[in-house]
Amino acid sequence: MLPTPLAQSLADRLAAIVGPRRVLFRPSELLAYTADALPSYHVRPGLAVFPGTRDEVIAVVRELVSRHIPFVPRGSGTGLSGGALADGIVLLGLNRLNRILHIDPENGLAIVEPGVINVALSRAVSAHGLHYAPDPSSQAACTIGGNVAENAGGPHCLKYGVTTNHIVALTVLMPDGEIVHLGNAHGESDGYDLVGAFVGSEGCFGIALDITVRLVRNPEAVRTLLADFLTLDTAARAVSAIVATGIIPAALEMIDQATVRAVEASIYAAGYPTDAAAVLLIELDGALAGLERDVETVDALCKTNGARTVRVAHHSRGAGQRGHDPRGGDLANR
Repeated sequence: MLPTPLAQSLADRLAAIVGPRRVLFRPSELLAYTADALPSYHVRPGLAVFPGTRDEVIAVVRELVSRHIPFVPRGSGTGLSGGALADGIVLLGLNRLNRILHIDPENGLAIVEPGVINVALSRAVSAHGLHYAPDPSSQAACTIGGNVAENAGGPHCLKYGVTTNHIVALTVLMPDGEIVHLGNAHGESDGYDLVGAFVGSEGCFGIALDITVRLVRNPEAVRTLLADFLTLDTAARAVSAIVATGIIPAALEMIDQATVRAVEASIYAAGYPTDAAAVLLIELDGALAGLERDVETVDALCKTNGARTVRVAHHSRGAGQRGHDPRGGDLANR
């Protein structure tokens, strides 16, 4: 923990860079930053600072380096690994750096600051028929910078991959205050895969000042299926059978009975059958031509492998509306 005189001195110096309202060091002010999305583990930072511009981040880091004070970068704190926790040291919040700097629809690229919310990027590029494929379950709150730090992935990583598959370049502020550029917008190799090494490093290698991401073209159509099974084994066999055909679902998730019952007892009730031992949620996407044939194949494979019922959403959706959670009246038995 930072000694009180040092914390006060440091807070004063950092306040001169970012403004007094953007520096927190009283215990009551730091309570919100003692945990990430795993609430069972708590550590308190010695001080938290929230720069609002690239230049402020650089100035803050160089001030900390000059005083030999360690720090931990943090996005929205939605992770589960402790990568955003600062135990007695400085927490450097990056959520105010939330600008989309450039969109290049022709080449399917965007340059963003680390505090851009994941789903906000897809919304911003939806008018171009594009989206950002990695979608962690916390995509409505998590930041792209945090996704880079944790190499985050979500329900569509089966087909589209995780964060590291969609980052082509980074401008990075190193722990010693040096600025370096990793990768390039063309995705061309220049030796070691430094972008790949940085993504997933949990902030230990440096701070991403800007991030060049690859965007994905929206599919023509999306179909969502829900299959329920009386045993976990039959559901698992259905998964293997689907993958063995060469059909790669955009999403393929299994939910066991305990989880189904927990969902149905909550405000997130989705109409899942609570007497099923397992439920498969299956999302297929791609060109409209051939997609219905894939739906029929997956439907048949589920039933062949013991599905009690298979329900398919009535209508197709674009990527901007896509989801892996078929609900209520949108489903019909087949």
